[in-house]
Amino acid sequence: MKDLSNLAPAPGSNHAPKRLGRGIGSGLGKTAGKGHKGQKARSGGTVRVGFEGGQTPMHKRIPKFGFSNDHRKIQYTIVSLSDLNTASEGQLVDSAWLLKAGLIRNLDAVVKVLNNGKLEKKLSLKVAKISAAAKEQVVKLGGSVEEN
Repeated sequence: MKDLSNLAPAPGSNHAPKRLGRGIGSGLGKTAGKGHKGQKARSGGTVRVGFEGGQTPMHKRIPKFGFSNDHRKIQYTIVSLSDLNTASEGQLVDSAWLLKAGLIRNLDAVVKVLNNGKLEKKLSLKVAKISAAAKEQVVKLGGSVEEN
């Protein structure tokens, strides 16, 4: 039965410490496993993590990555004027119509109309942004543009 008077660690769980500098027969005599001279042979002789002997360390040499503030930019969903030709004459083109036509993926999309292609119908546009050339083309056909 175990009690406080006969407690002992499990066999093999404890190891005797290295006995440094106790003669050549021990295998750790003379220089005590530290080799000959040099910074690491001295008392307190260690270098900090990442120190490369005065050479510019790796963490300063490699390119930095992983930061982007693109989340602050407005991500416009681009719609071309030629895509709007599927609308009927005099149609109000807004986010709801663009969603139904499959030109945008959701109602939260910030739409910008660009002057790609040729518009052939008079339309009334209600979008977040429109390029000057596209606006000119819509107005020339008798349509109207409202930016919101």
